Formats: sequence, C-alpha cells, structure tokens
Amino acid sequence: MAPPPSRIRSSRPCRALLGVVFAALWLAAGATAPARADDPVTLSRDGQITDRTGALGDRTGEVEAALDSLFDERRVQLFVVYVRDFSGRSSQSWADETATRNGLGQDDVLLAVATHDRQYAYSVDEASRLTDAQLRDVASTAVVPALRVNDWAGAAIGAADGFEAVLAGQPVPSPSLSPGPADPGSGGSGGTGAGDLLLPAVLLVAVLAVALYAFSRRKRRARSRTTPAAAGWGAGAPGAEPAAPLVPLAELDARAKEILVDTDDAVRTSEEELGFAAAQFGDEAAAPFAAAVTRAKAELTASFRLRQQLDDAIPEDEPTRHRMLTEIISRCTAADERLDAVAADFDRLRSLEQHAPQALAEVETTFRDLAGRTATAGSTLDTMRTRYAPSAAAPVVDDVEQAKERLLFATSTLNQARQAVDGGDRSGAAVFVRAAESAVRQAATLVDAVERRAAELDEAASRVPAALTEMETDLADAHGLLRGTARGVSTADLQGRIGRAEAVLRDVRGEVAGGPYDPIDALRRLEEADAVLDQSLAAARARDHGDSRARSLLDQAMLTARSAVSAAAGYLTTHRGAVGAQARTRLAEAQRHMEGAGQLAAGGDPQRALTEAQRADALAGQAQALAEQDVRAFEDRSGPGGPRGGGMGGAVLGGILLGGILGGGRGGGRGFGGGGFGGGFGGGFGGGGPGSFGGGGTRGRRGGGGRF
Repeated sequence: MAPPPSRIRSSRPCRALLGVVFAALWLAAGATAPARADDPVTLSRDGQITDRTGALGDRTGEVEAALDSLFDERRVQLFVVYVRDFSGRSSQSWADETATRNGLGQDDVLLAVATHDRQYAYSVDEASRLTDAQLRDVASTAVVPALRVNDWAGAAIGAADGFEAVLAGQPVPSPSLSPGPADPGSGGSGGTGAGDLLLPAVLLVAVLAVALYAFSRRKRRARSRTTPAAAGWGAGAPGAEPAAPLVPLAELDARAKEILVDTDDAVRTSEEELGFAAAQFGDEAAAPFAAAVTRAKAELTASFRLRQQLDDAIPEDEPTRHRMLTEIISRCTAADERLDAVAADFDRLRSLEQHAPQALAEVETTFRDLAGRTATAGSTLDTMRTRYAPSAAAPVVDDVEQAKERLLFATSTLNQARQAVDGGDRSGAAVFVRAAESAVRQAATLVDAVERRAAELDEAASRVPAALTEMETDLADAHGLLRGTARGVSTADLQGRIGRAEAVLRDVRGEVAGGPYDPIDALRRLEEADAVLDQSLAAARARDHGDSRARSLLDQAMLTARSAVSAAAGYLTTHRGAVGAQARTRLAEAQRHMEGAGQLAAGGDPQRALTEAQRADALAGQAQALAEQDVRAFEDRSGPGGPRGGGMGGAVLGGILLGGILGGGRGGGRGFGGGGFGGGFGGGFGGGGPGSFGGGGTRGRRGGGGRF
C-alpha cells in the first residue's frame, strides 16, 4: 500500500538530507589535500587551547595549569592558538578577527602564534584591564624570548604568568626556556591539512542542515497557531506580544548615542584611509571601498536625521522613541558591517607592512610641504586678527597651534617609522606610518581651515556694501507698503520687521565705519533680517521679482552657511576624540540641509533653497558650539593643559590615537584592525593605536605582535 501523500512529502527532505550528509562525509574521508593556510579559526570548545600544529606536544597539561592559575587569581581567561600561518593576513588583523568571531570579552586575552611563518599577535578588548604598556612588557619579557627558541608551551605559560604578575603590580617573571621543534606539524603530524579542517566543517554543515530542517517544520506548525512576535531591541508587531522584554528607554538612548559616535568615527577614519589608498593605487582600485563608505554614510546620515528628530522640540511618545532608537542602532550596525565586510580586502590592498617604505617616503614629502604651509598660515592668521574683529578669526584661532602639535606628533612617529623600516620591522613601521599619515592629514585640515576662513572673510567683506544697499531698498519698499495699507488692517507685524531690519542696518553700518568688524557675521545678520522683511513684501511683488530677490539673498546665505558648515566640520574632524553625539548630529543635519540648498538652487527654486541654507547655517553654529563645549569638558577631565607631550594630546584629541574618551556612554579607546601595534618594537603610543579602515567589528580591539 502506498504511503499517504503527506508521508511522501515529509520523507523526501529527510532522504535528501541523509544523502547530502553521507556524500559529504565520503568526500571528507577521502580528502588528502596538503596543508593549507589557516583563516581565523573557531576556538576549541574543550578549553582555552587550540593547537592546530601539535606545537604543545606532551606539555598541554602545563599550559592548562598556567591558564587556570591566571583565571583563578585574576579572573582573566587567556586563549592560546597555534596555527601554521595567518593566511597572508597581518598577524594583528588575524588575531582581532578570531577574537571577534569567537565573542571574546573584556576579561579575555587571545595569544595567536603562526609556527611556520614565525609570527605572533595578541588581542584584547578595548576595555581590558591590561594596559598597552603591560601587554608590551609581557610580550617582550616572557613571550618573544620563548618563541625565538621554539618553546611553544613556554610562550603561553610565560604570557599567563606575566599577565598574572602585572595585574598584581609585580614585574614580569623571566621564563625558563625549553627549546622545541622549529616548525611543528610541518611533517604532517598534527598539521593543518585539508582533511583535518574539512571533516569538522562537513559535520557542522550537516548538523546545521538538520537543525534548519527541524526549525522550518516547527515554524510551519507554529504559523498555524499564532503570529510570531518581533524580538531584539524593538517592539513586536501591533497586537503581538514581544518575544523579549523591551530594553529600557534610557539604556537604549545611551546605546544609540554611543553607536552613533563610534560609527561616525569609523566612517571618518575609513574615508581618510580611503583617500590614502586612492592616492597610492588609483580610484579604480579603491572603488569597491569607496562604494562601501558611501553606503555606510547613507545609513549614518539617516541615523543622524532620526537623532535630530528625537532631539528637537516636538516630543515623541514612548513607543515611537523606542522604534526610532532601535532604527538608529540597526542602521549604524549595518553601516559598520558594510565597512567591516571589506576591511580585510582593504588591508590586503594597502598592505602597509609590504609598502611601508614607499608610504613613508610619501608622507615625509607631504610633511615637508605642510611644514612650510603651516608657517604661512600663521602669518595669514595674524593678518586676519589685525584686519577683522576677534569673532571673525574665532573658529580658526587655535588651528595653527593645533597643526603644529599634529606635526610635532608626526615628527616623532616618522622618526620611529624610519627606524623601523631601516631595522626591517615592517609591522612596526606600518603602525607608525598610519599614525603619521593621520596626523599630517589633520594638520592639513587645520591649515586649510585658516586659509579658507581668510578667503571667506575677504569675500564677505566685498559683499557687505551691496547687502547694505539692498537692505535700504527693501526698507524703502516696506515703508511704502506700510503707507499704502488700508485703514483698519493691522500693521504691527510689518512694523516689527521694519524695526528689526533698521536696527540691523544701523548696527552693521556702525561696525563697518568703526574699524575692524566681522564681515561674515554682518552679512549673516543682514541676510536674515532682509529675508524676514521679504516675507512681508512678497505679496506686493511680482513672482519673478521675488525669485530675483531670493537669488540675491541666497548667494549671501550660501556663503555664510558654507563657512559655518566647513568650520564646524573641520573642528569636529580634528577634535573628534572628544566630541559627542549631539554635535555630530547637528553637523550631519547641517550638511544635509546644505546639500539640499544646493540641489534646490540648481533646480530653480531659490526661495526654498534660501530656507535650507539658513537652516544649515543655524545647525552648523549649534554643532560648533556643542563641539567646543565637549572639548572643554574633555580638557577639564584631562587636567591642566590636557594630555600634552610630544603632540600626544593633539593626537588623542583628534582621534588619531584611539585613547580614553569622554564619558557619557563612551568607554575606553578603541583599538584598530589591520596592522600590529605594541609589543615587538620601541616607542608605542599608550592608550590605543591609530584608526584604520573598517567598522566596529574591526576597530574594537587593542593588541600587538610581529615576527619572532
């Protein structure tokens, strides 16, 4: 008797799955491919040791005892990994990705050793109790000496004992060395062959396939009974019970602010790195990464717009706030993931370890050119102060000194990079080159800001006389409109606008006649008062004349808005190590309105473009004020004069070194992906390394390493 149709349908997927499993197992059993490169691995589920090369041999128990002691005494888990090589990646990026992939936390440390390629790296969470100095001390005292004599177990034991010592405030003990085989696993015993990796992978695929099939059957059964609720950060569908309790609004709000700042930093740093790559390899080679940055920026812009809506004067109800905050987190996460998805490819393209000498030569040339421009910018700033009022130079008044500080830091890092290159330490050179590039780029941004401000002030000063004449003409028209208004019709609003315009006209004329003044501020006040007056005159003027007036005012508004947005953007970029979410949100909105003004002006709608430009100007002013407030708070928390010394303060303030940042939801400084930092070479920055291309997944750890 034939089975029922339902039995037939249900048995076919099972038979298919069994066929796939048996076929895959047959392939795995017959695999005899030679050893291959080791991509970032899944750590052992049986303990803290993953030994793909058989490096530990019969000393596994000694290592386990040392790891257990570290955890018992200091509650720090040290995971050790031995592989043949790092699959062509930098040691640091391999270790960071392995740590991220396996969910290591702030009390976990990863030590990765490539026995054949003789490289190592360590990776810790940004919030780890272990400082960079302590990590370097343990690496140089206990890990590298053991690795150099092939004491593979001794390196892990030395690391565990060393971390236990430094956390207790004691010196790192020197290990007793027991040399072992130079290249364990190279003869096939314990090596990383394709069969070794394929069989577990096939088994995992099989298990996942069975689990997926079981899940799909449960889902089909559940669908007939109820509608599933949404899970995660947000609320469920209307009328459905949430799958999990909603995150409290205060916690969600803090998380949204934190991820906005982190993602904005990741995008800004990735843009800088992209510029270096495009200059080195051309726009075509950099195109995939430019596309990733563009998509990430789109998500970030949408997130900032949501944040601005949450911060405005119109309150949202609790469910709406919850939904909007959840969307911010989701969009920022998507932006980070877009950058992380291509970060490894970017590192391979740029490969600073390979191209360190050429990159160093390029940044040294740029540094020399910029040193001359900085001196000229000092003279430009002095002239600006003499010719105009103090408020005119205020947005850039500290920029020359800040540029000198970045160049001082660049001098130090360039010297260290040159020493590393000459000494054959490409890994160390890569880190110092990256830091020098960022410092020189920020110095250039600061110098550009001074030069741009001087040009904007001169242009504004040339426009003020015409703006005064236009204001007088509009006032005459307004007075004529006032006289022609019929009896009984209220003129209070028009009289108020006329009074404000006359006061602005009188003040600006007095400033122009009285000596040094701020032409950008004068032009802004004239344009704002004239625009308000034009609203009353619009009904009495022909449409074409109204557009003509709007175009005239738009030119002035675009100049003042462009100046304000540029000043705020430059300030935030060069001080981003201290600037929080509010200032970034206002700047992002200012830039969006500025772009809108340009599009509307090009599309023949000057009146709406004028409104957008005025909004951009106002938001940029708010962004600048909020950013300056954040910087003052940062400097107050850092003590008198901030964390100065060798340009270090400017490097931290500018986000070049991802060190300790403001409170308010932001934790310790982030590390960086792609390129080693710390142990293995002299100097070091303390508190975190220079940023690199990528999102949160590749920028959230600290570490170091190199060859041994």
